[in-house]
Amino acid sequence: MQKSIFYKYFRNFAAVVAVSILVLGSLFMIFATDYFKEDKRETMEQQVAVTSSLLLANSDYDPESNRVVINSSAITEGFETLSMLGDSAVFFTNSSGVIQLWCEGGDFSQPVYTVSPQVLRSIDGEGSYFAAGRMAGLFDESYYTYGEGIQITSGATIGYIFVAEPASELQSFLTEMIKMFLLSAVAVLVLSVVVTYYSTIKMVRPLREMAAAAKKFGQGDFSSRIDVTSDDEVGQLAMALNNMAQSLSQQESMRRSFIANVSHELKTPMTSIGGFIDGILDGTIPPSEHRKYLRIVSEETGRLSRLVRSMLNLSRIEAGELKLNRVSLNIVDTIAQTLFTFEQSIEGKKLDIRGLDAGKVMVDADADLIHQVVYNLIENAVKFVNEGGYLAFSFRTDGGMTYIGIRNSGEGLAKEEIPRVFDRFYKTDRSRGIDKNGVGLGLYLVKSIVGLHSGDIIVSSVQGEYTEFVFSVPSAKVKASPIVTGREKEYGVNSSGLIPVEQAGPAAEAPDTEA
Repeated sequence: MQKSIFYKYFRNFAAVVAVSILVLGSLFMIFATDYFKEDKRETMEQQVAVTSSLLLANSDYDPESNRVVINSSAITEGFETLSMLGDSAVFFTNSSGVIQLWCEGGDFSQPVYTVSPQVLRSIDGEGSYFAAGRMAGLFDESYYTYGEGIQITSGATIGYIFVAEPASELQSFLTEMIKMFLLSAVAVLVLSVVVTYYSTIKMVRPLREMAAAAKKFGQGDFSSRIDVTSDDEVGQLAMALNNMAQSLSQQESMRRSFIANVSHELKTPMTSIGGFIDGILDGTIPPSEHRKYLRIVSEETGRLSRLVRSMLNLSRIEAGELKLNRVSLNIVDTIAQTLFTFEQSIEGKKLDIRGLDAGKVMVDADADLIHQVVYNLIENAVKFVNEGGYLAFSFRTDGGMTYIGIRNSGEGLAKEEIPRVFDRFYKTDRSRGIDKNGVGLGLYLVKSIVGLHSGDIIVSSVQGEYTEFVFSVPSAKVKASPIVTGREKEYGVNSSGLIPVEQAGPAAEAPDTEA
């Protein structure tokens, strides 16, 4: 069975709390035991000090016999008091370790017992003795025993005084401590479990919401959004998923729009082609009209071919498969050559060509792709320029980039149309009536090619006056020079337009373009 993150987190946290309490309890018991022993030692040390003082004050030492004469009647009261404290035993031995005086629980006796020499040596060497045990059979159960030597003025040890208390007190002490600790631990554990339970639910809830939203995203529903209630990692993840959903929604909308537009653009010429071919085959169209309609079929076939090639080029650009073959080229020369392709249209509309007297303007770009950019922009300018109007070109270099402007007079673009002119398959209402062959990919392709060169393109327009496209490409390392050399000698500019000075030869074949 799959375990949820809630179960895993709650289980791990509970395990950590339980282990922490166990470790804390063990350390607490160790420290409590050490504290109890140290406290017991200090108490018994004070008792021995009082007993020693009492013995020294009420006894005489005979050097000749090496014996201590004790005035038992004088110290009885003191021994009884000390032995009754904590049900302890107080006893005195001579220098050989033989018990001379024993008092336990207020009762005096004199058991036949000799303290181990090791204990006496420990006192002589370290100054005191403290241990838990039965004192080699002296006690029936474990006792804490503390002892010190009694010395006279000359420094000779005349005997040893011991105080012993039952070790069962430690067990009682630890039992009480364990009870208090367990009560506290249970309270802390219950509180921790409750807090962990609700905090885990709160932490897991947004993750469950993200999982549900991600499931919808996988099904193609990008409308779900996750509430962002924090700025931590979970909140950042929620924001990232929301941004991803927004991006996927836009891409899905663009994909559907793209498919719809492609379907429409393919359907129209294919319907025309199929209709005219069927009309010719079934005799609906008379033989005298065959050439006319075959010409229309040829134009529609060319339109389909341009659409497919443009889509393939865009696909290669967007997939990063199109590699630039950068060369240093004169953009003025490229524009001039392209203008000759439209010589008939330019002369038919009696257009004035301006700005081609700039000399050399060298750029670093792919010659074929930049030619396609120039061709598409000039083609649009020629299509929509007014009769007797002008085409104007401008060149400016700034910050390692060269800015090329192509302006045409005429009706211009409406303000609401400007932001959409670079969209795929977008056509203005006016262009739909003028441009019958374009499919609306030309400017999108232009923008993609310019972007591939790390440049940019902008459009500006004033209705009733002009429309201008300005694109940028990297400048060539060779500085632009106004000296006219090479191909530039073949062209001249006057007030009536572009005039070939020398025979330019046949015009180059136009690249695939769409307005």
